Amino acid sequence: MFQLCKLTDSLFISNSRSACDDKLLSGEGVTFCINVSRQQPFPALRVGTLRVPVFDDPAENLFKYFDRCADAIEGVNREGGRTLVYCKNGRSRSASICTAYLMKYRCLSLREAFEHVKSIRPTVEPNEGFWVQLQRYEGDLQSRQIGTNSSTNG
Repeated sequence: MFQLCKLTDSLFISNSRSACDDKLLSGEGVTFCINVSRQQPFPALRVGTLRVPVFDDPAENLFKYFDRCADAIEGVNREGGRTLVYCKNGRSRSASICTAYLMKYRCLSLREAFEHVKSIRPTVEPNEGFWVQLQRYEGDLQSRQIGTNSSTNG
């Protein structure tokens, strides 16, 4: 079944087959696609694109893309657009990127962000390595927040 799973008003997650269904994309008003894979195709529909060239392998460094992807999703949101994040199966890589976005811009804990993604798309399951990287990102975001709070209270 082809479907885009709506995580927020402006953020969707799916597998690559659904991501390449132009009718589905235009029906949901998708304006930007983040393709979290090395080989999966981009849709034919004319939308903004970003490729995150990683395999679904615990040894891959997805952490280094969390901020860039989260910032891109939020930028599209602020311009009134909608982003689709996808990978081959819409389970591990794309789920990790969406979880990172929710942590950074919706101020959710890793557990809250992941539970939200999983409640919308029950098949999601970041691999062990990506989960560890999301834990590291949560700590990174918390330390940035502490740094920001202490400099404003200075």
